[in-house]
Amino acid sequence: MKTALITGASSGIGEEFAKLFAKDKIDLVLVARNENKLKELAGELHQQFGVDVKVLSKDLSVLKQTEEIFNELQQENISIDYLVNNAGFGDYEFFAESEWKKQEEMINVNIMALTKLTHLFLPVMKQSGFGKVLNVASTAAFQPGPTMSVYFATKAFVLHFSEAIANELEGTGVTVTALCPGAFESGFQKTAALEESRLVKGKKLPTSKEIAAFGYKHLMKGTKVCIPGAMNYIMANSVRFAPRSWVVKIARMMQDKAN
Repeated sequence: MKTALITGASSGIGEEFAKLFAKDKIDLVLVARNENKLKELAGELHQQFGVDVKVLSKDLSVLKQTEEIFNELQQENISIDYLVNNAGFGDYEFFAESEWKKQEEMINVNIMALTKLTHLFLPVMKQSGFGKVLNVASTAAFQPGPTMSVYFATKAFVLHFSEAIANELEGTGVTVTALCPGAFESGFQKTAALEESRLVKGKKLPTSKEIAAFGYKHLMKGTKVCIPGAMNYIMANSVRFAPRSWVVKIARMMQDKAN
């Protein structure tokens, strides 16, 4: 029986990923801060699909807790075959007026925890000759993002990091996939105070379930970069052909509050 570790698993696409793995009879390690939600989800998945589900209540903005995840699984002889680095959050305001603690925690979760977990689990995957990593980036990864500067920058890191190590791992049996969704229905917009932006307000967005299904399909195929939605794909790739000053101005226009 194979095992998948999913961060940010208590809600949104993390929860939906858990359901997809469980349906395919893959055991789970679910990581998030909300232990009660994780236990509730674990009970449902075990009852419905018969998979073993381990719950780890961890705050990934505290970096030593990332190592605790790996150490606890090592002690219990639980090997990870699928790693889904899904945990992440954003912040919607001018950088100069932002609270530093929130920016630091965002960098810790979106970049440091993701990179550390990947670094911890990759050697074991390489040694076994099988492993699949999915890093949740964003269409934000393809351009700078005024009003969400640190968030966009963290997702650019995730995309470039994922593409680089995917290349390094060719021929090893281990694949790395960067999932780059645009805006979708989740708690993210509320957490980032993004509901009033042109990007979100008044738009019918894809669901977390749809995004997770798309990402899961491409994870299993070993796709290096996957972008759900034809318009998102076009927009993400078109920025390579536009002057940088235009790209930043367009991104700012989309991020500004709708009238």
